[in-house]
Amino acid sequence: MSDDKLQQQGTDNQVIVGIDLGTSQTSVISNRGLRRVFQSVVGYPKDVIGVRLLGAPFIVGEAAYEKRSFLELRYPLQEGVIKEANSKDLTAAREVLKYAVALAGAAPGDEIRAIISVPARASAGDKSVVLQIAEEIVHVAVVVSQPFLVAYHYGKLYNSLVIDIGAGTVDVCALKGMMPPPDDQITLKKAGNYIDQRLMEGILDRYPDVQINLNIARGIKEAHAFVGKPAAPVQVELRSNGLPVLCDITEEMRTACEAIVPDIIEGVEALLKRFQPDDLPKVLQNVIVAGCGCRITGISDLLAAKLRAYGDVKIALARDPEFDAASGALLMGQELPPKFWDQIGEMIGES
Repeated sequence: MSDDKLQQQGTDNQVIVGIDLGTSQTSVISNRGLRRVFQSVVGYPKDVIGVRLLGAPFIVGEAAYEKRSFLELRYPLQEGVIKEANSKDLTAAREVLKYAVALAGAAPGDEIRAIISVPARASAGDKSVVLQIAEEIVHVAVVVSQPFLVAYHYGKLYNSLVIDIGAGTVDVCALKGMMPPPDDQITLKKAGNYIDQRLMEGILDRYPDVQINLNIARGIKEAHAFVGKPAAPVQVELRSNGLPVLCDITEEMRTACEAIVPDIIEGVEALLKRFQPDDLPKVLQNVIVAGCGCRITGISDLLAAKLRAYGDVKIALARDPEFDAASGALLMGQELPPKFWDQIGEMIGES
């Protein structure tokens, strides 16, 4: 579809927004030029002093984490879907989605149409919760498989495979020229957060006196994650009894990052068997690793090596992992009028 047609399809009072709701962070892109990523966290003051300091009943995103000393932090998304443990988590999820939509640049009177990503094997109940909240915030919304949106963004909708490594889940999706049914998608629970936990535990096993938490472990992972052979030793400065200490965590980093690989390979192998055998050579040349986990150094080489028994494998890394799913959502929203949205996922609102 040409750019002219895309522009004609979106009238002046329609705001189309692609939202990738993530366990750790949420990405938003709109047809008004907005492109933003923020932490999926809501902070609530612990007491009246906190309310005075904050000047508001709550705050969303990075600012909440920065003020965490006097806030109760709530991460309402777990394994890529909204927690339903209690009303506080649902309220926090509502604030995250409202914040995302507010960033889109809508003006009073605008019609807001949202395409929201969910994990590949999100349950009907999980999707329903997202849509119930969305119904309070936007005019039309649809929930779509996250790895499918990545494939849509790259135009890899036929004879391809997407491995989306996020914080809460790894989603694997087989693309066969149609909306993928549940059997062509897999959601794995060992993902970025699992690496953080394994890394923190590994560091504490080797250096029991250091002061470390999951946020510190996540920062170290984001700076030094690798699989296979390291380019150089991984040495980081931590603290013990408040004093800085230099720690070599090369092996701990490798072990933590490689811990998610066996499940990914098992999932990929299960989906490869669902392709026609004469299509497999093409599929193996069209494997995409997306999500922020694609930044793990050596991940494409290791996965290719593990899959070599199936033939010549070519694995591409996503170019814009923080925004690929949201970009695919926006593109889909621009190309497909809402009257077709019920064919791509569960939806609310009038088309």
